[in-house]
Amino acid sequence: MFQFWGSRTYSGAEGMENPGYCSGSFDGLHHPSDDDDDEMVDIAGATLDFSSTDDVPPLSSGGFEDYSTTTGSSSSSSRAAGMNGTGPSNLVDPLEDPLPGVGTYEDFNTIDWVREKSKDRDRHREITNKSRQSTVALLHSISDAFSGWLLMLLVGLMAGALAGGIDIAAHWLNDMKGGVCLIGFWFNHEHCCWTSNETTFQERDRCPQWQSWAELITGTSEGAFAYVVNYLMYIFWALLFAFLAVTLVRAFAPYACGSGIPEIKTILSGFIIRGYLGKWTLIIKTITLVLAVSSGLSLGKEGPLVHVACCCANILCHLFTKYRKNEAKRREVLSAAAAVGVSVAFGAPIGGVLFSLEEVSYYFPLKTLWRSFFAALVAAFTLRSINPFGNSRLVLFYVEFHAPWHLVELAPFILLGIFGGLWGALFIKANIAWCRKRKSTILGHYPVIEVLVVAALTAIIAYPNSYTRMSGAELISELFNDCSLLDSSQLCGYKQPTNTSETGAGNSLADRPAGEGLYTALWQLALALVFKMMITVITFGMKVPSGLFIPSMAVGAIAGRLLGVGMEQLAYYHHDWFIFKGWCSPGADCITPGLYAMVGAAACLGGVTRMTVSLVVIMFELTGGLEYIVPLMAATMTSKWVADAFGREGIYEAHIRLNGYPFLEAKEEFEYSSLAVDVMRPRRADPALAVLTQEGMTVGEVETLVESTHYSGFPVVVSQESQRLVGFVLRRDLLISIDNARKRQEGVVSASQVVFTEHAPTQPDDAPPPLRLRGIMDLSPFTVTDHTPMDITVDIFRKLGLRQCLVTHNGRLLGIITKKDILKHMAQIANRDPESILFN
Repeated sequence: MFQFWGSRTYSGAEGMENPGYCSGSFDGLHHPSDDDDDEMVDIAGATLDFSSTDDVPPLSSGGFEDYSTTTGSSSSSSRAAGMNGTGPSNLVDPLEDPLPGVGTYEDFNTIDWVREKSKDRDRHREITNKSRQSTVALLHSISDAFSGWLLMLLVGLMAGALAGGIDIAAHWLNDMKGGVCLIGFWFNHEHCCWTSNETTFQERDRCPQWQSWAELITGTSEGAFAYVVNYLMYIFWALLFAFLAVTLVRAFAPYACGSGIPEIKTILSGFIIRGYLGKWTLIIKTITLVLAVSSGLSLGKEGPLVHVACCCANILCHLFTKYRKNEAKRREVLSAAAAVGVSVAFGAPIGGVLFSLEEVSYYFPLKTLWRSFFAALVAAFTLRSINPFGNSRLVLFYVEFHAPWHLVELAPFILLGIFGGLWGALFIKANIAWCRKRKSTILGHYPVIEVLVVAALTAIIAYPNSYTRMSGAELISELFNDCSLLDSSQLCGYKQPTNTSETGAGNSLADRPAGEGLYTALWQLALALVFKMMITVITFGMKVPSGLFIPSMAVGAIAGRLLGVGMEQLAYYHHDWFIFKGWCSPGADCITPGLYAMVGAAACLGGVTRMTVSLVVIMFELTGGLEYIVPLMAATMTSKWVADAFGREGIYEAHIRLNGYPFLEAKEEFEYSSLAVDVMRPRRADPALAVLTQEGMTVGEVETLVESTHYSGFPVVVSQESQRLVGFVLRRDLLISIDNARKRQEGVVSASQVVFTEHAPTQPDDAPPPLRLRGIMDLSPFTVTDHTPMDITVDIFRKLGLRQCLVTHNGRLLGIITKKDILKHMAQIANRDPESILFN
């Protein structure tokens, strides 16, 4: 059905211009004209200045040693050289020296997975062979094998330390909106009151050492004027933190905005976004993440921590040659770093590994699984050593529920799953519509004003309600809480039992009738639910670091707590109903509202992200509630099924599509009966495909062809008449080789013949010397026949990480299919704008 010319893919890529203001938007990209609609890759305005000062320098900047082989090498090495598109080194004329830049990638290009893996196999084979010859080489081999584990150790330590610092700083700045500690302004509210002997059980947060802004300014904490002062100071600090966050992002690191997970997924699939994982992005994202969370905006720090961990990994990769010079190996490290990010965000190392495997990774070999586990373990240990929560626990929301759940409760758990699925589908549609409006209207031109307006709106509405005033993590912790007899929380405002027989067994409390305090709390929670659902839609996607885990969990936890209290009161007043008979007797602790909050949080997060296995593991690691895995599984699966009924995309896939990233979703099935000839370029009405011939073209003609097109690579054919495919050569490598030949080889002029054959043809004596470029040609590009079904072609692209393959008929070149062509074809079939792909 289809054929391969060797076992590799070409090095071309879908190039794009520099991005707009934020990584979440490519508004500033070049839109191709009609005549380059059939392009393999558009890299208009590509520069030949390879002395890059970007955060992530081009690979193999030291030269070309990984690509050149000697003519006396073994047959296997010669085959590998052919795989790498180099051939024997004595044919690389004009130069025998390393050629800087050849084999590297432009910004906004996709890597060649097969070539990168082939390079690594060749490198490993060479090290293994040398290790048998000397002790020094053996030690080098051992250090090379150990370098991956050492890198994982460093990534875990660095990410864990940064996450601990972010947690501590965010807690301190969040409390600063309410007041200041007199014994040291650097203490947060909880630490300030630790040493005080004047706190009471009912007012454990009140101590003389901590004063609100009203007490400092007016001398009193009571009365309307004090309330107004505190209100205004809360708004002032919220606006200041939001302004600092958006200004720092805009001025120093535009890539630091947003969640980062859609871009991480795209990068892990092979796309290159230089600077996205660089040192400036890391520094600014770390600082502005603290400021954004502290401003009170409806966002979390968990998603951005994945970006922070990946930045750490990318920077540390430059310490090791094996990872610095190989993009595929670097992506294995980034997959492990994504696991580290979730591990430090939630204190869930196993959940982090599963998250990386299920949600973000494109290529995840078994070796990466082990290293991810090790790195997540080190990161969790580092975070535990720092102890940012001050409770000597690794988990964020530790719970101790005493009552077991009953089979009848699966019905409300599934109801929460339905709510989570509906909320997830609604949120994705609303958020994408808002982000599209932001990109297409004047709103997107004023990111600072937008952030300030949303921050002011959030602060003004949030302050009067204690449940929206507190941070998202504190709110979830409060909702997960199981009421004890002396608990002073409003959510525990039950009427006290009149006799000791109603206090329940052991440490648990019997179900009690709701008191006035609980009714007040329920009204506040209902208002908080509506507010959170609406404000999160417009907050996610703004030009500040913004995660979605905590806001989604907060929505679900509120809904779950409301349902849990309703079930509890139903069981108390109607324990004789048939659904409660036999397991819920008077005076028993039947219903645990905190458990419903936990299940609701998982359901809403699952509905938004479509995570399943990793989410359940994260939730029970997060809370320590091992015995509640079945309710969590039921709610998570229900939410995914319900949300999938409205659209199979999660929020991250939706943002990938919105921004036009070249990402082939592995979960999406290609269900159409088209053939390769239907998708390939050129189409019938298009100009013929631009090709090079293996001999007969001059340097001037090649330069003219390159300058008159924006293609990133050119097929090489025997002749224009036969169109028999010989190989493929990259625009970048072609330009570098010609430029170097003109500078360093005498006699190369515009009239010099460009030759891709093994032996140069006979020329007149007075002719200038030919330029032989067989060494930079890919001799084995992937090909499919014109009648190959597109579902097979799409599978090949996904599983081998191709950017393109050539289409032939009986060995004769017909056209080319790029990843962009496939994405455009899929968009067209789905009635979406095909021009949004790559050029949004």
